[in-house]
Amino acid sequence: EGDAEAVGLAHPRTGLADEVGPRQRQWEGEFLDGEGVGDAALTERGNGYRRGVPEMPSSYHRLFDGEQITVGDHKWRVIVGYGHAPEHASLYCETLGVLISGDMLLPRISTNISVYAATPNDDPLGWFLDSLRRINHLPEDTLVLPSHGKPFRGIRARVEQLIEHHRERCAALLNECGTARSAGELLGTLFPRELDTHQVMFAMGEAIAHLNHLEKQGALRKVEDDNASIRFIKTS
Repeated sequence: EGDAEAVGLAHPRTGLADEVGPRQRQWEGEFLDGEGVGDAALTERGNGYRRGVPEMPSSYHRLFDGEQITVGDHKWRVIVGYGHAPEHASLYCETLGVLISGDMLLPRISTNISVYAATPNDDPLGWFLDSLRRINHLPEDTLVLPSHGKPFRGIRARVEQLIEHHRERCAALLNECGTARSAGELLGTLFPRELDTHQVMFAMGEAIAHLNHLEKQGALRKVEDDNASIRFIKTS
């Protein structure tokens, strides 16, 4: 029960605790502190996770990649993507020529790609880019229904824009890592404007995601300084 409460799984039926447990806050604080952002940011953000998200259903049917589901008179193929969430289901109907892309493909912004305290060594950016390439084969005239922004057409052009966007962000970070730098020190490279506390939390996750991706590619390596803070430096 203690462990369940710590990770936010103690609330009856909903699976969500009213507040993030003290152990979870400790993990997040240590994670952020190690990446170059002090625990003050976590404290300022406040608590009350359950009050900020919808209530979970009491039961559900899991969807698998490639599965076909029927809605009304039409069949939809499930396309599972990764990087933005542990799993994200988009739905494609060949008959209608429609992709319900959700957060995986947005018309104007890139969906948040973050590393979290529970999985600090993950490469969600790599997973996200692979997921984009998997939907890139859909017909170019497919009507895309995103979760943010207006419907649009032109899947391949948008996928290429997003891939290039993240390539440029990686290049900018790599250019700053001639000496060992923490994710916190590099926030201004990715986000030059002033950020509030809520935005800093998202920005940190994004920065670490790009740095982890560069490490997985062999362009950066992680080092620890005397304070056990994580820093990244070019491999060559």
